[in-house]
This record gives sequence, structure tokens and C-alpha cells, in this order.
Amino acid sequence: MTTIVEKNNLPRDHYKATLENGSLIMKPYCACGNSLDENYFCDKCNRQCNCHQIVCDNENTLKLVKNYTRKSSQFSAFKIKLASES
Repeated sequence: MTTIVEKNNLPRDHYKATLENGSLIMKPYCACGNSLDENYFCDKCNRQCNCHQIVCDNENTLKLVKNYTRKSSQFSAFKIKLASES
């Protein structure tokens, strides 16, 4: 029997969002798990990454990010999820 993997469950380029001293910190990561620098190029995969998902470390971070998506058009195109939903 063939196993079907939903597209939403595939690893993706993403930001890991955390709260540090009350400030939102978002660090970019490649789908392979490699941390990205400011040019979003993954040396491990040898490709340019595009982060369209924000993975929040806890509920408080998730609430803050959801608040930003409602108030700012810069955040509105991102998909947001809790890290434990991965």
C-alpha cells in the first residue's frame, strides 16, 4: 500500500519565533534544519530559501505573532503554527 504524505507535513523553510526579554525574535531556517544568514542561502542544500511559515515555540509567542498578522500586512502572508504541531 502506498503512503500518502500531505503537502502541509513536508519540511519547509521557516522562521523560528521566540520571545526574549519581551521582544519577538525570528530566526530563519532552511527546510533541512540549517540556520540561515541574512541572505537566506543554505550552504548545506546549496539553494536560496524562502521563509513563508512562522513556527512559534510556545502559546505566548503564538498569540503575539497572530496579533501581528492581524495588524500588519507584512505578516499577513505567513502561515503560523506552534512548534508542538510539527
